[in-house]
Amino acid sequence: MPKAAAEEHEIAGHTVRLSSPDKIVFPDRGFTKRDVFEYYRSVGDGILRALRDRPTTLQRFPDGIEGEMFFQKRIPARGVPDWIKTAKIKFPSMRTADELSPSDLAHVAWAAQMGTVVFHPWPVRAEHPDEPDELRVDLDPQPGTGFADVVATAGVVREVLADLGWTGYPKTSGGRGVHVYVRIAPRWSFVEVRRAAIALAREVERRNPAGITTSWWKEERGERVFLDYNQMARDRTIACAYSLRANGRATVSAPVTWDELPGVEPDDFDLRTTPARFAEIGDPHAGIDDVAHDLTPLLEWVERDERDGLGDLPYPPDHPKMPGEPPRVQPSRAKQV
Repeated sequence: MPKAAAEEHEIAGHTVRLSSPDKIVFPDRGFTKRDVFEYYRSVGDGILRALRDRPTTLQRFPDGIEGEMFFQKRIPARGVPDWIKTAKIKFPSMRTADELSPSDLAHVAWAAQMGTVVFHPWPVRAEHPDEPDELRVDLDPQPGTGFADVVATAGVVREVLADLGWTGYPKTSGGRGVHVYVRIAPRWSFVEVRRAAIALAREVERRNPAGITTSWWKEERGERVFLDYNQMARDRTIACAYSLRANGRATVSAPVTWDELPGVEPDDFDLRTTPARFAEIGDPHAGIDDVAHDLTPLLEWVERDERDGLGDLPYPPDHPKMPGEPPRVQPSRAKQV
């Protein structure tokens, strides 16, 4: 069969070219580049709520999800449409990059045309690149635990947030995990927000220590759900709401309501089912920008924990050593020294 001709689409006042629209991106289900492109258009309001003005790393698969993959953190100065907006971010090394910063749906469509399957926004806006406005709670199942355990843990997160008077917004990860997002005022540094995330995670852990853990070292986690506080470290990102995931089912990281969460399964949400759901019920995260919470109560919990002898926890292995950070040595190895 002859290759399908390139197409031009008018989106948000810009012309976006879609080349090789029939290229297969998800072989197991036969989804094409056009399917991915149209998927992102169909959930436009939702994914823009997740991405607008956020520096965004693009997970690209130019030859489909079974081909070569790379993360694009730098948008080149040449060879891209003149309307593409970027934002300058600073890595832990203090080097900088200009990342895509979507201001409208044309930016998302352009990224899809470039083979982007997964969108990984920073928890900051372009105008405050060093002060997060999004507190992210990543609930990660461990061997011996399942999605039901993660959902139960998310319920504990909700209880703690309610005690603070805060509203959290849950979504599936597109895999076996759950993410809970909270909008915060962009007044605090990455270090402060990460420490606040640790304090929140520790309070959640206290309420069910048999089923929940903040232990960074896998050998200490056991069959418990891990609260990955390091997702709030600088340059750590999570697939955003409505992002596709690079798996055979073409699942979606899907926003859900708290009432829905106990009854859903990760595979309920994919490239085919999510647009219909979005058209029917809209975006469960529609109110996420209504309130930006004051981080002060969590920072007070940080101080409380420090008085009780609970200080910082290890950073990711590729992160520069930070002041006050404990040794990055597995406990079993430390005992041998």
